[in-house]
Amino acid sequence: MIPYPSKLLVSLVIAATLTTCAFAQKVSVGYDKSAEFVKYSSYTWAEPATPPTKPLLYMNIVGAIDHEMKAKGLATAGSNSDLILAVAGGTDLGINYAAGTPIISSNSGPPPAIDASMWTGAGGSSNLSGLYFQQGTLTLSFVERSTNKVIWSGTVTQDLDWQNKKKSLVLVDKAIVKLMKQYPPKKK
Repeated sequence: MIPYPSKLLVSLVIAATLTTCAFAQKVSVGYDKSAEFVKYSSYTWAEPATPPTKPLLYMNIVGAIDHEMKAKGLATAGSNSDLILAVAGGTDLGINYAAGTPIISSNSGPPPAIDASMWTGAGGSSNLSGLYFQQGTLTLSFVERSTNKVIWSGTVTQDLDWQNKKKSLVLVDKAIVKLMKQYPPKKK
């Protein structure tokens, strides 16, 4: 049997791990395996198809990507750049719902008759709903100007804290750093 202080320590470690995983970024990347990424030295930004609904967030994202690109030795250029960068994304707001049980009613009335077809409990208002969450998704595409072909594309999703905008901006910056670590792709 584990002594009480050790149980507390184990519980804290598990809680810290779950909290860290909840804010982890999910990155997926694809690229043209025939592209020679060493030959690209300049880029320009594509104009967004529609005006950004959150222009300050958009400018923060573009600035963070610019910083990462300059750290990789690429420079911004005008109409004769090697690459065109296109960024798209958005946020979704959702609610985590707790599932009802077939025996405990999720409304305040009497328990329903137990029926094998009723696996989620009674309908009606529930006090078991979870917290709001916001997930941001960012897609970044690199288009080779000479061929007008996408040579690299990456997507990163990040759970955001919609009540704390400063914390969300830090999470967005970390997500961009993690995404940009994938560019240029490592040749195998």
